[in-house]
Amino acid sequence: MKKERKLSLFVLTWPIFIETLLYMLMGNADTLMLSQYSDDSVAAVGVANQIVFLVIVMFEFIAMGTSILVAQYVGAKDEKSTAEVSLVSISANFLFSLLLSLILLLFGKQLLYVMKLPAELLHEAYSYLGIVGGFLFVQALIMTIGAILKSYGYTRDTMYITIGMNILNVIGNYLFIFGPFGIPVLGVQGVAISTTVSRVIGLIVIFVLLVKRTNLSFSPSRLVSLPLHHVRNLLKIGIPSAGEHLAYNTAQMLITYFITWIGTEALTTRVYTQNIMMFVWLFGIAISQGTQILVGHFVGAEQYEDAYERCLKSLRSAIIISIAMASICFAFSDSLLSIFTTNKQIIETSKTLLLLTVILEPGRSFNLVIINSLRAAGDVKFPVYMGILSMWGVSVTISYVLGIYFGLGLVGIWISFIADEWLRGLLMLWRWRSRVWQNKSFVHQNIGTA
Repeated sequence: MKKERKLSLFVLTWPIFIETLLYMLMGNADTLMLSQYSDDSVAAVGVANQIVFLVIVMFEFIAMGTSILVAQYVGAKDEKSTAEVSLVSISANFLFSLLLSLILLLFGKQLLYVMKLPAELLHEAYSYLGIVGGFLFVQALIMTIGAILKSYGYTRDTMYITIGMNILNVIGNYLFIFGPFGIPVLGVQGVAISTTVSRVIGLIVIFVLLVKRTNLSFSPSRLVSLPLHHVRNLLKIGIPSAGEHLAYNTAQMLITYFITWIGTEALTTRVYTQNIMMFVWLFGIAISQGTQILVGHFVGAEQYEDAYERCLKSLRSAIIISIAMASICFAFSDSLLSIFTTNKQIIETSKTLLLLTVILEPGRSFNLVIINSLRAAGDVKFPVYMGILSMWGVSVTISYVLGIYFGLGLVGIWISFIADEWLRGLLMLWRWRSRVWQNKSFVHQNIGTA
């Protein structure tokens, strides 16, 4: 391991912020550029991407466990275990993602049939899914290696790679959609090729950086002799975290179903409001991920008081920033909403929701920062249990009671979000202050019984 680097929350956080912002702004680049080519092509890629995004979420299970274990071992200055976990993670996610990529390649058409895709869109959707899905293992490797580099503190490396991949993707899209210089117009197929090629180039660069930064050896003899107990620990972190994400997404799907009862205008209002709110979330997400790395290092080094204080300091920063950003969004809500719509009813309802967001976002900050800190310390089950209870017992229930039964509509649903975030947030704060997490570290427990 190379000489110790002094890491601060700001040094770790600003590249994560920019990287996340790029994912938000550029994640739909294929769709936006295809809209200039064909509306049918946009629809085809949109449906195919639903399958792609679901599979990518499955890759995050191992990546999440990787980031936490590597951070703890880096903090403990255990070079041998750090290298082992890194190699095991890359190997496991490669094999898992290769299997899923083959399934998408071989059975992509059947999956699109299941989604009731109109016949006229099937060819383009399968063309996209076959190329992007067939090479999805490349994205899994990028995610895993990126998690390792971030846990070492090299967040700028992953940011630069994300910037480069997005630039290459946009250039490729332009070439294949608009066909300058006599280049053949390939439409959806060209977009799929552009996406895949940019990812392959990104993987090559991030792999070179990994070897340079960590001196990992990928010799066949080393890979064969890797201890498998690290896989168990990766799954002990990844599976509960996946359960929490699954609980949240299914709860949000049910709430969206409730909103359909209110009407199309309500669905549109929610989309526009959340598009603005995403820029408030960004700061909390970046701070929470930077905090997770630092807490993991402190826990690995058994500096529990530093870990404790780091989480609370980050929480204070996240709350202040979230209130400030939510207030700014409300103050300029007329201008922001006019970008999306001229419908006065949608704008007035969205303004009310953005006002409620000033109360909602500090509660979300509790969950983003403290849950990531608990995970970094190895306390992964408590946030899942409380999350499922609160998201389904509070958010879903109150959404129906206030939003539908009492007829408050989106305002009632936003109140349910506030109740859920604040209840969970205060429970997470209680858990952090109890210091139970100090006995949960994977590094300092008997491997396999953590």
